[in-house]
Amino acid sequence: QVQLVESGGGLVQPGGSLRLSCAASGRPFSSYVMAWFRQAPGSEREFVARINAIGGGTTYADSVKGRFTISRDNAKNTGYLQMNNLKPEDTAIYYCAASSYGAVRSPSDYGYWGQGTQVTVSS
Repeated sequence: QVQLVESGGGLVQPGGSLRLSCAASGRPFSSYVMAWFRQAPGSEREFVARINAIGGGTTYADSVKGRFTISRDNAKNTGYLQMNNLKPEDTAIYYCAASSYGAVRSPSDYGYWGQGTQVTVSS
């Protein structure tokens, strides 16, 4: 099993940037596909981005492509989500997730979740 803890959320103005971190413990982080999801009030949890366990292959939701960058440092057991040019519609709780299979966009593909970190984009 792997345990995940997110950090780095906060309040930022439109156009600003934040970097979220996802610290993993337990089994080696390099065994897992890692992803970020988000959930706004009254909405379903939606896919943001994912990255392969090894090799760096990535996939992004269209709504964040060109603004967000997912990355990982397996030696530090940490994943990241760099968010630039943030918009009010990016406001949500952001969750880190991990899968030991070839997961892509569906939350049901991921068996391990962090507790979430709040991101609020507002002037």
